[in-house]
Amino acid sequence: MDTLYHQVADQVENLIRDGVYRDGERLPGVRVLSRQLGVSIATVLQAHQTLEGRGLLEPRERSGYFVRVPPVDAPEPAMSSHDAGPSPVSAREMTMDLCSDEERRLVPLATAVPHPDYLPIRQIQQASIWAARHGLDTLDYAFPGKSDFRRQVAQRMAALGVAVSPDEILATNGAQEAIILALRAVTEPGDIVAVESPSFPGILQALEIVGLKVIEIPAHPSEGLSLEGLQLAMEQWPIKACVAVTNHSNPMGMRLSDDHKRKLVALLADAGVPLIEDDIYGDLAHSGERPRPARSFDRSGNVIYCSSFSKTISPGLRLGWIAPGRYFSAVRQQKYFTNLATASLPQMAVAHFLEQGGYDRHLRGVRRVYRDATARLRSAVARYFPEGTAVTRPSGGFVVWVQLPDGCSGTTVYRLARERGINVAPGIMFSTTGKFENCLRLNAANPWTPRIEEAIRTLGQLATETRREGAAARL
Repeated sequence: MDTLYHQVADQVENLIRDGVYRDGERLPGVRVLSRQLGVSIATVLQAHQTLEGRGLLEPRERSGYFVRVPPVDAPEPAMSSHDAGPSPVSAREMTMDLCSDEERRLVPLATAVPHPDYLPIRQIQQASIWAARHGLDTLDYAFPGKSDFRRQVAQRMAALGVAVSPDEILATNGAQEAIILALRAVTEPGDIVAVESPSFPGILQALEIVGLKVIEIPAHPSEGLSLEGLQLAMEQWPIKACVAVTNHSNPMGMRLSDDHKRKLVALLADAGVPLIEDDIYGDLAHSGERPRPARSFDRSGNVIYCSSFSKTISPGLRLGWIAPGRYFSAVRQQKYFTNLATASLPQMAVAHFLEQGGYDRHLRGVRRVYRDATARLRSAVARYFPEGTAVTRPSGGFVVWVQLPDGCSGTTVYRLARERGINVAPGIMFSTTGKFENCLRLNAANPWTPRIEEAIRTLGQLATETRREGAAARL
């Protein structure tokens, strides 16, 4: 016969499975449950430990026990095929539509932007007030960046195994500008650049702005950029640069292993091809240590490191940085002639926020939030989408890549969803060659509400309908 605390654990588990206590919610206190269930406090504590072992509860210091429902299992998406050759880049109108004012009234599952609840708004407001009191220091040109900001960034990079001085860092208007500056520094219009596939639309837009061609290298959902595919492409085409998101990439959330990063850096260095590393999601690992950037394995200055605080502190600050390695002079010149400098006030505010330890405290909380949010979203997709749907398992960041079963059109789901007030990112935005028609990217960085869950349910219904319609058309 089961012991009493096992019976209590089973009883609470049934309440969780039935949705009485939902994922992310705090359980009633131990004394409350003791009275409700008619058992001792010790029995409740033993039941909690049992449920923790089952992966259904998570203790939080001085906060109690919180429900954590494991995601319904779903397969990972398949790896994309290798392209025949380079393609011209053309930005899609839907990419711009997703960021318009109209889209902000829709259920926000498309753009990779955190909900304000997940940003340190109050702390940044206070830091901005502190910075504003410095008067003229916030009003001058800050080229190549405020010294305090660059020093704080250099300290953080040193902790990741990247030894750079503040003088080797330039402040930028977000990571997007950093990537554009890097591309302009190492390529000429018409050159070919390698990118992982699927690729973040912002990177594809940057390539278009600079007038480059792209060759897409297949990326595995969990292992990342194919080194074999990259090697083959470099043997066939005069590739001038490679752009890669090495940690928790957008859209698949994959993270390159240290060994993979080391080999990628060596492969490109041997070929004399600069690596432009976008590490914007590196600070958002769901658990464990913050992953190292590829730049930490660079011994020749061939890696141009780009990042920003847009995903962690505030997208509106437009504050990033670039550590260009041996391309510093060329990148510095591009920055000067592009817009001269990045605004001083955000740099001073963020530098103060970092120095006071507020950033690390914020990260400790938000990493757990994004871990739970992506797991919850994956579970909902597995429940509501048609059989055969595959979902990525990101180890960091807050986006999820969904591969619909054969016969489902992600583009059709996107269009129908907009008519129902739901904003999603269709897979064709993440390629220049029309691939990923049966895919969607979803943003998990939103508080889980009935509105969000209903939107996921609706997307699953739309995917099922497009599959039926496609099957009927083939008859």
